[in-house]
Amino acid sequence: MIINHPLLGPRDAQEFVYLGDANLINRPDGLAEGAADAFYEYLYLRDNPAGEHRELWYHEQGDRSWLVVTRNTLTHDIKSVELARDVARKMGRSK
Repeated sequence: MIINHPLLGPRDAQEFVYLGDANLINRPDGLAEGAADAFYEYLYLRDNPAGEHRELWYHEQGDRSWLVVTRNTLTHDIKSVELARDVARKMGRSK
């Protein structure tokens, strides 16, 4: 599988590490009311969808960037690749 890195161009998927659902960017507030339940859901209750899914990938053997890859889990066709920092900024997070 080839991942078209937004800064470096096409790269083999072997350069990357799959890190899970891109919703991990939405980390709960540890100081909010109900934080324990929110963190339980964040850590352990995940979907395993068949079809289009947004995933976090880490470019371990390259520039060490984090990417959000929108990919069909059945066909492995990649629809889009974005820098995770840009996705987080769009969601209103500065980190």
